[in-house]
Amino acid sequence: MDGIKHYLTDMDGVLLHGTTLLPGAVEFVQRLRAQGIPFLILTNNSQYTQRDLQERLSYLGLDVPTEAIFTSALATAQFLHAQRPGGRAYAIGESGLTTALHDIGYILTDQEPEYVVLGETTAYSFDRITRAIRFVSAGARFIATNPDVMGPGEGGIVPATGSVAALISAATGIKPYFVGKPNPLMMRTALRTLGAHSEDSVMIGDRMDTDIVAGIESGLRTILVLSGVTKREHVERFPYRPTWVRESIAEIEV
Repeated sequence: MDGIKHYLTDMDGVLLHGTTLLPGAVEFVQRLRAQGIPFLILTNNSQYTQRDLQERLSYLGLDVPTEAIFTSALATAQFLHAQRPGGRAYAIGESGLTTALHDIGYILTDQEPEYVVLGETTAYSFDRITRAIRFVSAGARFIATNPDVMGPGEGGIVPATGSVAALISAATGIKPYFVGKPNPLMMRTALRTLGAHSEDSVMIGDRMDTDIVAGIESGLRTILVLSGVTKREHVERFPYRPTWVRESIAEIEV
């Protein structure tokens, strides 16, 4: 792994499982911080702010600075700011998304929005989804923070952003632009945030279809860890391969 100066790493399945830190996570982050190596922890979940996630990790025993966390909500906000600064959006999501949009100067409104922005939430409202459908049908541009169709919840899986996006698409005939992984846009935005280049950076993830393919398409070297959803026998099913495969983050030397 010579020449790697910057690290991007997924959160769930790499550093933690639900509310439990994975073995080696604390030591890995400590080594990065001790050596002054820039890093970002990425998550497709747009539900929480950076500070929310920093507090969550700190409570579990993993101390990271707030600015070392990068969410699909932040990537979405930066994308919108680059496309149409100071715009108007109708947002469905939690504080992670609304805070990111407010911070770039966006107005959140249900009066002739230029964008419908869909993110993660645990309280989807039929009324709000109906409004979103009507806005998109009337010409509002449709943006979604991430394409994940399901995620873990209390007692089992729960529908995620991609599932609700599919509902809106079915009603309008219009597909959203997904900003989060596997869109390389999120990776490139994260690299710019670090001031890093793809040639000297690596992406660590547990999913071949999001983390690894996004890293490859962004020109990064990639490390697949087997502590999440992907098993070793699954790797050969994909037409692309990670640069390295490790059992867990505990095996990654810095």
